[in-house]
Amino acid sequence: MGMDKKIKKKKWPLKRVIQWSLIGVFVLAVIYGLLFKTGGSILNVEQERLTISTVEQGPFQEFIPILGTVRPHKIHYLSAMLGGRVEKIFIRAGSKVKKGDIILKLSNTNLLMTMLNNEAQINRASNDLRATRLQLERNRLDLRRQTTEVEYALKKTKKQYERYEVLYKEDLISKKEYEDSKDEFEYLEKKKEITLESQQQDLKFSEEQVRHLDASVNQMQKNLGLLKQQLENLTVRAPVTGQLTSLEAEVGESKTQGVRFGQVDEEEGFLVRAEIDEHYINRIETGRKGNFPFDNKTYELSVKIVYPEVKDGKFEVDLIFSGQEAQGIKRGQTLHIKLQLSEMSEAILLARGGFYQTTGGNWVFVVDAAGGFAVKRTIRLGRQNPEFFEVLEGLQPGEKVITSSYENYGDIERLEF
Repeated sequence: MGMDKKIKKKKWPLKRVIQWSLIGVFVLAVIYGLLFKTGGSILNVEQERLTISTVEQGPFQEFIPILGTVRPHKIHYLSAMLGGRVEKIFIRAGSKVKKGDIILKLSNTNLLMTMLNNEAQINRASNDLRATRLQLERNRLDLRRQTTEVEYALKKTKKQYERYEVLYKEDLISKKEYEDSKDEFEYLEKKKEITLESQQQDLKFSEEQVRHLDASVNQMQKNLGLLKQQLENLTVRAPVTGQLTSLEAEVGESKTQGVRFGQVDEEEGFLVRAEIDEHYINRIETGRKGNFPFDNKTYELSVKIVYPEVKDGKFEVDLIFSGQEAQGIKRGQTLHIKLQLSEMSEAILLARGGFYQTTGGNWVFVVDAAGGFAVKRTIRLGRQNPEFFEVLEGLQPGEKVITSSYENYGDIERLEF
């Protein structure tokens, strides 16, 4: 009788191994979730590709960066007070000028002809005035002669009348002789009265003619003076001492009255003209401070004028130097200015970064103290400048935050390094 062969029983069938393996994975996942309380998905990232910033406490000031252009403090524009043709140019753009220097001359044929005609009219009117005055003097002499003759005849007749009156009373002459003497005397008295009245009228008329001609000549002379002044204005002179920074004119070119064709800048200092986004228009007022680096030094500026007109989403301001003006600065130079929007104060600070575009500053990934992972945390940010955010809630100095872009993280709650 043969012996039976003993068959060994398998301890862990494949099916049971798979079952227990799944149970073990599930248990580990539960334990892992309980330990770390992620409450969401996890993403493995390479720490070398992240920007991690340390939350700090320090001085904070709100400011905005703006670009300013250096301009002369005072600008004087050249324009044609009267239209004309460019006859000659004496000074070219870029040259230094003194007040009164001739820059260019214009010519105006119509104005010149008008002035010559006016001069001719004045000469004629002046001749008429002289002739009228001469005639007035002649009339005065004639009237004086006439008056003298009448008065002389009247005087003789009066004496004769008075003698005849005595003789008539004594019956030494006839009544007719007496009455003829009387009539002659009364006639001459009346003639003298009429003569004097006529003389006054003639003199008054002649004097009125002289006054009228004199006023006409004076007015013509004033008009001639204005024409000469206009001709003088065709000579364009430097209004101030400075630099002729631009001159848009060529010989033979016609310039319309009022057109601007040049600019003279005074040499007494500079200001800075800057454009600012309209978002800040209610926060910018005169006296607001700013600064910029130049030649290894920092120079202070302050807002002098705010221009309220908004164009293409921007408004302009003029800034002047608060202290020493930067030596060597040039007209047209561009300056990078930090314009202050608040005073300096202590705050908790977080460096700016690409995270803000995704979170809007409402949450960030905070790195664990051990440095192995980072978890999402709700925060609240306040003011900002181009370097830092002001932290109002959610972060403490010394904590580390991922500040690079969160663009590829979606709804991830935890980042593993």
